[in-house]
Amino acid sequence: MRIALGSDHAGFQLKETIRKWLEGKGHDVVDKGAYDEGSCDYPDFGRAVGVEVTGGDADRGIVVCGSGIGISIAANKVRGVRAALCSDIYSARMSREHNDANVLALGQRVIGAALAVEIADVWLNTAFEGGRHQGRLDKITRIEAEG
Repeated sequence: MRIALGSDHAGFQLKETIRKWLEGKGHDVVDKGAYDEGSCDYPDFGRAVGVEVTGGDADRGIVVCGSGIGISIAANKVRGVRAALCSDIYSARMSREHNDANVLALGQRVIGAALAVEIADVWLNTAFEGGRHQGRLDKITRIEAEG
């Protein structure tokens, strides 16, 4: 699977941990930055990952900032992105099964690296159930189109 990955300075270390883990699992990783811990702005990286995913250049995306909140908000501004901020396994699973989330957001200052990897693993390996959930996604798409 091709995964777009991005973070700001506050999520850099966790992004690097996830990048190495993804590569170790054989995923093709598109690293959209940040590339060090120098101060930078999370909207740039949330957008970059969102564009990769919605443009078809990545199957899914993972974004990280200090809390996960700002970068998830930024990613969700890209039309077609369904970014889910997850701090537990249940939310990760439900974000895929029910919401077909295409971007996972994580907070480096909220969860540890081991839990983040476990969340990412569940998220990447959970399929969208479709069915009644598809109608709800269609409603979200209409809301997005209406502005």
